[in-house]
Amino acid sequence: MSPQPARRSAACRLSLALLGVLTIGTLTTETLAADQAGDQGTNGEPIRIGVLSHRGETATERAWGPTAAYLAEALPGLDFRIQPLDFADIDAAVAAHRVDFVLANPGIYVNLEVRHRVSRIATLRNRVGDRESNVFGGVIFTRASNPHIHTLEDLRGRSLMAVDPTSLGGFEMAWGELAVHGLDPWRDLKLSFGGIHDAVVGAVVRGEVDAGTVRTDILERMATDGLVTLPAVRVLNPQEDPDFSFLRSTALYPEWPFSRLRHTDQGLAQRVAVALLQMSSNHPAARAGGYAGWTVPLDYQPVHRLLQRLRLPPYDKPLLFTLRDALERYWPMLVLGLGVLLIMAVLTLWVLRLNRRLERAKARLEQRHELILNSVAEGICGVDLDGRTTFVNAPMERLTGWRADELIGRNQHELLHHTRADGSPHPAQECPVYATFRDQVPRFVDEDLFWRKDGQGLPVAYSSTPIRDERGAILGAVVVFRDMTERNEAADKIRRHQAELAHVARLSTLGEMASGIAHELNQPLTAISANARACVHMVEAGRASLEHCSDVMERIAAQAERAGEVIRHIRHFVRKEPPVTRPALVSAMFETVAALLRPDAHRAGVAFETRVGEGAEWVLAQEIQIEQVVLNLARNAIEAMAEVGEGGGDAGGTDPLRRLTLTAEAVGRGVEIAVTDTGPGLAPGLAETVFQPFVTTKPQGLGLGLSISGGICEAHGARLEVESSPGHGARFRFTLPQASPPVPPSNPEAQHHGH
Repeated sequence: MSPQPARRSAACRLSLALLGVLTIGTLTTETLAADQAGDQGTNGEPIRIGVLSHRGETATERAWGPTAAYLAEALPGLDFRIQPLDFADIDAAVAAHRVDFVLANPGIYVNLEVRHRVSRIATLRNRVGDRESNVFGGVIFTRASNPHIHTLEDLRGRSLMAVDPTSLGGFEMAWGELAVHGLDPWRDLKLSFGGIHDAVVGAVVRGEVDAGTVRTDILERMATDGLVTLPAVRVLNPQEDPDFSFLRSTALYPEWPFSRLRHTDQGLAQRVAVALLQMSSNHPAARAGGYAGWTVPLDYQPVHRLLQRLRLPPYDKPLLFTLRDALERYWPMLVLGLGVLLIMAVLTLWVLRLNRRLERAKARLEQRHELILNSVAEGICGVDLDGRTTFVNAPMERLTGWRADELIGRNQHELLHHTRADGSPHPAQECPVYATFRDQVPRFVDEDLFWRKDGQGLPVAYSSTPIRDERGAILGAVVVFRDMTERNEAADKIRRHQAELAHVARLSTLGEMASGIAHELNQPLTAISANARACVHMVEAGRASLEHCSDVMERIAAQAERAGEVIRHIRHFVRKEPPVTRPALVSAMFETVAALLRPDAHRAGVAFETRVGEGAEWVLAQEIQIEQVVLNLARNAIEAMAEVGEGGGDAGGTDPLRRLTLTAEAVGRGVEIAVTDTGPGLAPGLAETVFQPFVTTKPQGLGLGLSISGGICEAHGARLEVESSPGHGARFRFTLPQASPPVPPSNPEAQHHGH
């Protein structure tokens, strides 16, 4: 909501209260009788608004017809009509009750107020272009080409055209200003009247009269309509006022009042007043009428003083009015007024008593509010739209080391949130609290850093929630944060424990595979021993040639490399890897798993296959932990397929129905790693619980392998999933982020295996 409508709404509520009090204090017996007649318009008759037609009936209908339509729309069921009235007919129309409301210049209003007891309910806010004002004056002007008239004194003996003898802005204001300069327009000037403002301006511009006077803003409006150019006229006795931008020659007086007649229903008048005061400055009706809405009724005493000074009606005849006359004439009002004063005194005492009770209740609520804020463990603070702290609780003082008086009124971002955890500056425009102001969306930040008064970082998780006023406008945000130091330490401890547990699990896995690994190592060692002894025997027998010895040595070297490769994979698999992720080669991980599982797969008759798709060569991971996951899944698959009956394989060979496949495929920006087997699959319902600790299908199993594997995947931001149906094998899969290959080191083997 813009400031102007907000002020108008507040003024509307104030005016309604004032109207209510004034109505109670000024109702007469006659007014009460008129109120009993009911609301006008309910019997289908139109409600007529008499408007002073100072620029002609057509212009009046065009300017004020939309205002009548606005009132009809704001007050459903009522019909409002505009009744143009010239200066001579307005008094008679009010006296004969031909209209229910009247809109006229302040001079006519003062006469109607005294003669017919009309009462104002709103004051017009005038507008020309983008200029607004609720006061106006008169402008005395001549042709710019007139070489004889430059001041008001130069008008003596010359012709002056005004609008009407009863026109306040079109004559009476100018009369008052001329009187100040020692001129009487009736005696010292050749005075004439044009009836409407346009006629006066036209007569001056055409040279039919020497000078003219109209109300302020008429020249600007006619210039806007193209009827006259401002350089063609010269303003006499010009007045300068920075708050009033229209051409003028006189003092300023309140704008036209919108008034109700005595017979007009009080309830209807209040409803009309509310509707007028609620009209926005840019409403089409206001635009059509050339005004900027309405304001509360202004003080028209300056108009009274002007008319008194000029001895114009209603001050043209002195009246003797005694106290006895007042008592005899207004005793009902006096009695009613005393009654109202008594009621107001009682109500005032009651309101004062209620205020004291409210103050005590407010103090208790504030104390309870403070106790609640200080009783929670989290730090809480309020932040306004400029980032300044508005309130804090005791835990925030304790957690940050800042006292409340050091925080309140100062920018919280500059004190607590100015630097990121890596030491780089944290711009205010990137702060989540400031973002809450901009998009009005609550935020929760799981991990961030606040700075204590002593310069130490405070790891926190916090929420930022917008605060709104009763109209829904954003006032700021409330920040609730929690010290995450203990949680982070516990998380680090859990991560270390999980790493140790995974390491123990790898050692346990190797222990279970020891027989197969020993067999895998025994074969090359036996071959090395046999070849070495054969070479020795050939040398001793004198049958060894250089070619025979070279061939034997090559076979010995090949078997030694085979044994060394197995040992390297074992050493790589059991070592403790630092808890960091880095680019890892998928094919190298598959190679390690294949080297460790080859004996078990051979004994079980399982065909082993690995495939790495295009774009899936490198992943971001802790290499050994992912190898452990793949190894656990592959061993489980081999053991499951070993339980299936022989499918035609021979001893020491592989069964074509037993296949284990390790695959890596690019999926979006990730790499999906899958372990697929042709075993018996999982029993119905087991897929939902198989990753829980101590859930196993093995007679001697502990049920920790898949649980550890699932935890490792979660630590990598992945999720271990299974697809299986009884009798059709199982497929375990998880997705890791893609990675770019690192700069090739001098020893690629060290990159792959840590040596």
